[in-house]
Amino acid sequence: SMAEEGEKKPVLEMVQADGADDGCVTFVMHNEDHTLGNSLRYMIMKNPDVEFCGYTITHPSESKINFRIQTRGGIPAVEPLQNGLNELHEVCQHVLNTFQARVNEFKEAQEKPME
Repeated sequence: SMAEEGEKKPVLEMVQADGADDGCVTFVMHNEDHTLGNSLRYMIMKNPDVEFCGYTITHPSESKINFRIQTRGGIPAVEPLQNGLNELHEVCQHVLNTFQARVNEFKEAQEKPME
């Protein structure tokens, strides 16, 4: 059946081959593109438990990416995904905070009367 109007589609789906272990998973991320794909891949590849991490844009007309993670030593692929997302969030927050602080400094300097 067609999705009901207003019904929210999942943002993230896990796709696993039959019989594949939890260390080898493709995550389908809806409404995402290279912006998240590339930066998240960079974060996840820094993890020594990760053997492979890559993503593909399924088709230019579709706004989703297939994000694949393979881990070493029986670690579930969902762990480096969560860690990568958290680290990326922290980096973005730091950039945002730093930017806002500089903007505020600039505005304050503009408001001071000229000597």
